[in-house]
Amino acid sequence: MKTSNTYAGISEKFAGYEKSQIVLVPVPYDGTSTWGKGADKGPEAFLEASENMELYDIETDSEVYTKGICLLEPITENDTPESMVEAVYNTTKNNIKRNKFVTLFGGEHSISIGAIRAFDECFNNLTVLQIDAHADLRKEYNGSKYNHACAMYEANEKTNLIQVGIRSMDASENLVMNDDQVFFAHEMANDDYWMDNAIELMTDNVYITFDLDAFDPSILPATGTPEPGGLFWYETLEFLRKVFSEKNVVGFDIVELCPNETSKPSDFAAAKLYYKMLSYKFEDTEDTIDEEDEITENEALRKFKSSYEEYDER
Repeated sequence: MKTSNTYAGISEKFAGYEKSQIVLVPVPYDGTSTWGKGADKGPEAFLEASENMELYDIETDSEVYTKGICLLEPITENDTPESMVEAVYNTTKNNIKRNKFVTLFGGEHSISIGAIRAFDECFNNLTVLQIDAHADLRKEYNGSKYNHACAMYEANEKTNLIQVGIRSMDASENLVMNDDQVFFAHEMANDDYWMDNAIELMTDNVYITFDLDAFDPSILPATGTPEPGGLFWYETLEFLRKVFSEKNVVGFDIVELCPNETSKPSDFAAAKLYYKMLSYKFEDTEDTIDEEDEITENEALRKFKSSYEEYDER
């Protein structure tokens, strides 16, 4: 894939690795999708749309790019699903260890397996907040446990998984699903308290994996497996802002953009969502990059495990 030299065309001053608090990892992988292909083109379309986005956020009265956003080289390992997951895991963990706020943009949802594995090793008592149309809880699918349909199986086994927006699943997934921590779309539509109820189930440290098919197709149609009855823009932002405000979000990924060459609104919505999530994360922090000062401590990663040795030995 082709990427810009910097995220959203920001100046090198705000894009260098050492000073940046945030890193963005593109993962253009689409090796296991079974219907709409094209998620491997998602990161490139997202980055192109980001270059055409205003970088002042009205809601938070902020310009989060001044915290420093370093666009890393894309992870292009695609020999096998297993090797891709391992590459994502290694890159994610290495950057967490360097005290970066790690974000990823896929690619299909299987890229999240490696990212979640790394975050689970680095943060105590991790909650994974999955915002998605699909449960993705199969143990194996089409001969692989690293299929996009299995993206949340390991998280369900090893972390505090909370699923929001679910409206499509296989009957077999009922056998492993934790019903008390699933917010089905048809129930959310009639529940004024679902946001607060979901947040009450979360531990302090939260990793968000956002599958763009969580949105209603009227909002974002360019995804591989669109499902009617999804989330709308402002209710999604309200929920995300609550999560970022009340919990320590330690990182996030956005996946499953399948760009349409003749229609750009979905690309732009994905770009805006990413920037909004960063704006919510950093709106109460003051450190920005200037020409004299270098960021030495990332307050975004408070409650980080106390010593690297604690998890390097795993």
